Amino acid sequence: MNLVQYNHLPEGLLERPASSLYKQLDGPTLIHIPGEIETPLFISVLQHGNENTGWEAVRRLLKGYSNAKQLPRSISLLIGNVQAARFNRRRLDEQLDFNRCWPTSKPGEEKSELHKVFREVLEVMRVKKPFAAIDIHNNTGQNPHYAAINRLDNKFFHLAKLFSDTVVYFTIPEGVLSNAFADICPAITLECGLAGDTHGTDHSLAYLELLLRLKALNNTPVKDIGLFHMVATVKVAPGLEIGFNGSQCDLVLPPELDHLNFQEIPSNTTFGSVRKGLSRPLITTDMHGMDVTNRYFRIQANQVLTTRPVMPSMLTVNERVIRQDCLCYLMERMDPTQSSNRRDEPLPEPTGLDAVGVKTI
Repeated sequence: MNLVQYNHLPEGLLERPASSLYKQLDGPTLIHIPGEIETPLFISVLQHGNENTGWEAVRRLLKGYSNAKQLPRSISLLIGNVQAARFNRRRLDEQLDFNRCWPTSKPGEEKSELHKVFREVLEVMRVKKPFAAIDIHNNTGQNPHYAAINRLDNKFFHLAKLFSDTVVYFTIPEGVLSNAFADICPAITLECGLAGDTHGTDHSLAYLELLLRLKALNNTPVKDIGLFHMVATVKVAPGLEIGFNGSQCDLVLPPELDHLNFQEIPSNTTFGSVRKGLSRPLITTDMHGMDVTNRYFRIQANQVLTTRPVMPSMLTVNERVIRQDCLCYLMERMDPTQSSNRRDEPLPEPTGLDAVGVKTI
């Protein structure tokens, strides 16, 4: 696998929906489009093939400049998993997750061709010194639009707030695009709701248009945002049969479980039911990989119950996504006025009453 680069927009590309990009592109493709301001805005779309809002927004954006009208700022556009997009899948079974293969603090883990391609993308963009990096995603459950960051930094906060007042700070999982780019420029992940939702496309398009005209990012302290910090990942235990309301499976999830996303729910809220004798249907690990399942969940009368107040996000009833990724992440509230420009300080343990849950990217 090799990175393909263009210094112009390939003819006819904007006429293709995500599902037919594979006919023109063989794999990850980096496209540089000149604008009035040379310093580019980096935009990534289709890191996951079933999340097409970013591509639809970029199509509409670039079509507006197709008649010899120059962009206000240069764009470097990365188009990701076109093979999975062909089948409307997050990734194909034989593929790695594109948004887990970016350079991390553990370079020894970068053994695949995809890791090498994304390191090349990062090095190309390091030379170009981008204004900001935007990675556009969708969710598979009911969620509000929000922005996710990997640095507690005023410029990152402002970049996120321009999209949403709800901001998620995360350091796990590793290997995500926004974390890799955070070393060279302000970088965020946009979570734009369900794929195919017109509002998500409209929102991300308006955001990109705003950034193309923005001269600089504010570096003053940010107020009036809801900031959450991810503290743990929740997965279904390997080998369990997953079902939904009324089915006879190891773990039965409510069919509207995703409606709990971004809702503050009390202790003893039911997340599902299990067959008799099954004691650990969910495995919860903290940001250091330690098992913290009992901190958040317990089994009583074959019901999976929360042990403390939580706010789930990115809960999904899509079994394929649950198996390929996870059920959700867990977070706690943070005060942005107390966290600005802190990059490496350890964060406190969850307090329980402020614990919330989110699955991003």
